[in-house]
Amino acid sequence: MSTRRTILRGGIAALGAAAFTGACDSSHGNADGAPTSSPTTGTTSSPSGSSPSASSSPSGSSAASSPSPSPSPTSSSATKPSTGVTPGGPSSPAAALWTPGPGELEPDVKAVAVEHIIAQLNRPDLQIYDAQYGGLLDTSASVLVVTSVATYDVRLVQASPRWRVTQVNPSQPGAPTSAPSSAATALLASSRVSLPAAAAADVRSGQVHDSVLNVLLELAKEHELAVSVVRSGHPIDVFGTTRPSDHPRGRAVDVWRIDGNAVVNPATPTALVDNLMRRAAALGSYNVGGPRQLSGPQFFSDRTHHDHVHMGFTT
Repeated sequence: MSTRRTILRGGIAALGAAAFTGACDSSHGNADGAPTSSPTTGTTSSPSGSSPSASSSPSGSSAASSPSPSPSPTSSSATKPSTGVTPGGPSSPAAALWTPGPGELEPDVKAVAVEHIIAQLNRPDLQIYDAQYGGLLDTSASVLVVTSVATYDVRLVQASPRWRVTQVNPSQPGAPTSAPSSAATALLASSRVSLPAAAAADVRSGQVHDSVLNVLLELAKEHELAVSVVRSGHPIDVFGTTRPSDHPRGRAVDVWRIDGNAVVNPATPTALVDNLMRRAAALGSYNVGGPRQLSGPQFFSDRTHHDHVHMGFTT
């Protein structure tokens, strides 16, 4: 059991023991098009001391000890890892603000979430790789801000003139296992699957099922993939429901970029995304979500999955 911490403006509040081991649900999102939940409100906010592990953070330190830079807006393409499992490094750009590209739904919602994380972490080495929806409704949203430190589930509510952050849940992948599976070892060594810090730590923890790892390895034979989230940093329940998500049980993975093409970008060939979804289903994913509704019981689409491909597994 891991302690899930909630961070809101002004400090850190412990929520108690919220396990990432709830019963698996039959779907990651709401096939009817509304996978979100109303965020828990509170009184504090400062993502500190919540990095997944030193080995998965390019700086090797927690956010609590970070220096105080002045982040400069940069295009998201300058901050995305291209290969390997550990993004960042000596040649990586300084703290950069993710900016929405073409095709985004409600882009300012993501921008508010990213700006909040940048401001609160206040690190010169921070990189923002992606901002992905964990849920999107008319008046509430979850944005998964994927960084070189950790992945943050940022909850927001509609407000004027901009949406307002109410809660931040940092990823907590757990300690590395002493006996990783062969699939985990192979994936961590792959140059064709890019894993951000939290996702790499998830794999090292031994809490991701081999069904997920093996499908990523198979898909990597045909494509270069950029993963956004695996287990930690994702909402525990399917957003907008009380149904547990497959992600916290280590039975799902989200991919936001294929062969250098962002799923959300309208310039990305539809066949590239659709064929990856079909291939994932053929390899054993029972629940494949993406920007378009494909024919077949394994597939679903909604506003949340407009920006990534979700692959869920039963075991």
